[in-house]
Amino acid sequence: MQKKDVNIKITSTIDVSVDFLDVTIQNEFGNLRTSIFHKPTTEPYILPYTSDHPKHVCRNIPYAALLRAARICSHVEDFNHERIRIDLSLLLNHYPLKFITKQVHRFFEVNNAMSVVNKLDPSMYQQLHQSLLHQPSRREKYLAKMTQDPIRNPLVLQPKIWDRSILYPRYTFDSSISQYFSGQFQIWWKTHYAFHRSPVENVKVKIVANTNRTLEQYFIHKKPQKALLINTTT
Repeated sequence: MQKKDVNIKITSTIDVSVDFLDVTIQNEFGNLRTSIFHKPTTEPYILPYTSDHPKHVCRNIPYAALLRAARICSHVEDFNHERIRIDLSLLLNHYPLKFITKQVHRFFEVNNAMSVVNKLDPSMYQQLHQSLLHQPSRREKYLAKMTQDPIRNPLVLQPKIWDRSILYPRYTFDSSISQYFSGQFQIWWKTHYAFHRSPVENVKVKIVANTNRTLEQYFIHKKPQKALLINTTT
């Protein structure tokens, strides 16, 4: 494959420490130690805090980064180094320090592991690492549901349960005009629709913001055009 395309660079390594995808695997006297591998050309770029996106998107970035680090890093020291790297990346992308501290503490509070961030407790981190490592993802839960009894009850033929007590209206987010739209809509809903003895009095509304397209979506195409995939003869 390397002879066919100069852009393909494949290297094979036999050593006590190897890098595979985004994981560094080390052999320490027969015990495997894993940590996050960063390519030398990788830049600390994430979604800027000042971008035109709802703030819950920015709140999810530190949580998801810490979740990934806790799953990959097998030792608390490596996890702490990655946590510092995450903090620096957030600061470089103009995230406020108070915001970063709050979201980091939220991660440890949700997973009941505050001693890890306070005193780097190795035993507590091992519990956190194992619980998050074996936690099934959304896709794994979906596949498990499909394989329960695919012959008698295939997922395609299962009836979709419609919850009439919750509405999920969508709107296009724009920080200049719709930054406080969610709160205003809740006031309008309770005043004009969900008032006392109204048919929709007990219906809850959860506003869902459609985020704007990023530069990655504009410039990067995951799949080539169909015309480029057709083998034409000259």
